[in-house]
Amino acid sequence: MKYAFIRDELVGRCTTRMACRLLEVSPSGYYQFLQALPAPRKERRLAIERAVVRIHTESRRIYGSPKITHELPKLGLAAHRNTVSRIMQECGIRAKYVRKYRPTTTQSAHAHAPSPDLLERDFTADGPNKKWLCDITYIPTDEGFLYLAGVMDAWSRSIVGWSMSNTLHATITTDALMMAVKRRSPPIGLVHHSDRGVQYACHACRELLEEHGMAQSMSRAGNCYDNAMMESLWATLKKELVHGQRFRTHDEARSAIFEWIEVWYQRIRIHGSLGYVSPEAFEATERVG
Repeated sequence: MKYAFIRDELVGRCTTRMACRLLEVSPSGYYQFLQALPAPRKERRLAIERAVVRIHTESRRIYGSPKITHELPKLGLAAHRNTVSRIMQECGIRAKYVRKYRPTTTQSAHAHAPSPDLLERDFTADGPNKKWLCDITYIPTDEGFLYLAGVMDAWSRSIVGWSMSNTLHATITTDALMMAVKRRSPPIGLVHHSDRGVQYACHACRELLEEHGMAQSMSRAGNCYDNAMMESLWATLKKELVHGQRFRTHDEARSAIFEWIEVWYQRIRIHGSLGYVSPEAFEATERVG
């Protein structure tokens, strides 16, 4: 067919108008042909565009080009990261970006002596339940702040325990720790790392750690980098759930946080540091392997 010959052989060697004149066809007919029967390259490009938009939407409009590029083969497609980035720009979509996070929940002006920093910013672990990282953050609501305490396993980035409260009473940390203990039954010698806040330095928390054979570790005063992995978790939570969202009640925030932790973060959200799988998938694969 003449139109196909122009598309496959002549485009790029001469102008479209000249090619049409040589084969005695009209340019308008050629362009109608292109619209009715897209070229394979165009078809593939359109398929990738649709897939990029779909992956971005299903990720709650969170994933950027690296994660979308990694997810494309699951839909039977592949593209370079730069191509995905260009498509995102053309479609007007982008990943959510982390705002600079400054923790404000640490109450370190107390009489309890701090524990030494046993991790010294080494968050690597060769297996589960070796290092647990702990911290508290806050979520604004129309009823006032809702506080969230979390316990993360540094090995898999899994949130193994969490608790929410309207106040910063120490029970928020002990409740989160007890959830983690019941779920994981950790071995003696696990390192429990946190900041120097009174909720972690108090007698109730330390007695619980001693009861379960855990070694307490604390960051240096005023240094959020000593617990950087937990700070990163809270930044992710704020970016993906809290920023741009208005919670009218504590119960509304509690429901959203529960779903974000137990459904989205644990089971669905992929992590580049885990080989682009979720914490749950990472743990299942590593334990089987």
